[in-house]
Amino acid sequence: MTFVVGENCIRCKHTDCVEVCPVDCFYEGPNFLVIHPDECIDCALCEPECPVDAIYSEDEVPEEQIAFIELNAELSETWPNITEKKEALEDAEEWDGVEGKIQYLER
Repeated sequence: MTFVVGENCIRCKHTDCVEVCPVDCFYEGPNFLVIHPDECIDCALCEPECPVDAIYSEDEVPEEQIAFIELNAELSETWPNITEKKEALEDAEEWDGVEGKIQYLER
């Protein structure tokens, strides 16, 4: 079992989750974070740290976001690892809760 970053992270990219990860399994894109499924140890420390509730246990990913399981796996293979907290994107608060953000994902 692994954790998955879902759609609400897009254009927010808070990194509170990165700071608590004991195995450094987060990877960073321009406006989104992902979790490497083979590195995640299912410790659940990241989930409550996300201020926009964008992290799910793999077996609790909402049906409309199932594609994010594969997206996390794919992008974690090419994006750089992130191990320290950074500032969220400038307009993160405006994007929190906006639906249909997949179209804004920058690879």
